[in-house]
Amino acid sequence: MTWNSTMSSGYSSLEEDSEEYFFTARTSFFRKPQGKVTEYKDVEKERELRTELSREEIRQKVEQYNSLTKDHLKMTMAPTGVYTGFIKVQMDLRRPVTVRGGQRGAGGVVGDEAFYLPRGVTNTLHISSNNTVRQVIIALLNKFTVADNPAKYALYKRSRREEQVYVCKLLDGEQPLFLRLLAGPDADILSFVLREQQTGEVMWDAFSIPELRNFLRILDKEEEEQKETVIRRYDTYRQRLQEALREVRGRSQRV
Repeated sequence: MTWNSTMSSGYSSLEEDSEEYFFTARTSFFRKPQGKVTEYKDVEKERELRTELSREEIRQKVEQYNSLTKDHLKMTMAPTGVYTGFIKVQMDLRRPVTVRGGQRGAGGVVGDEAFYLPRGVTNTLHISSNNTVRQVIIALLNKFTVADNPAKYALYKRSRREEQVYVCKLLDGEQPLFLRLLAGPDADILSFVLREQQTGEVMWDAFSIPELRNFLRILDKEEEEQKETVIRRYDTYRQRLQEALREVRGRSQRV
């Protein structure tokens, strides 16, 4: 089952220090062509240490950022030193997600359903410098009405160095907009990707019973499709074999 392309835009509000910060989500299904990549790996040890900047240094970097951006997604700095801006997050989920209100259950109660989100979809989020990785993940899940536990997902930063792509998992408390400010607007220097947690093994205990049942339904459907494919191939092969046998028999009778 595949997620359909009808997605509503909306706002999610976050309050911090009595000030309101919000996410604005826009979805694009067009992927920017990428250059040649010779290597793609996780680099957990190559973490950028958070640099403390003064208010004046931040102001200068915001001005520099705005002078370099080409898509009008500029940053704005408040007198308090808090700044707001945009980050783009690519969805790269390999497993189905549980979506709230996906189907109607017994008694007319709306239930959840599992979907595959299209990989490569990019969401543009408007956030503040105080918003953390954890809050960004929650906002993305809310945008797609995903009911799964946010702890199942992680935000990664991706960068390109000398035709090699490096990926590093971000900590929940890191601030994506600060990383965006330091890197500048170039997506090749820094981009963000939402993925499942890389645990090496699937932690089935983290899934609810309805989620597991949805996974089973998806697996049953995929198994049935595979069986039908095998049967079609067998029927085609049998038909060709029978035609070849009839042709051989016909030649034998003529001889």
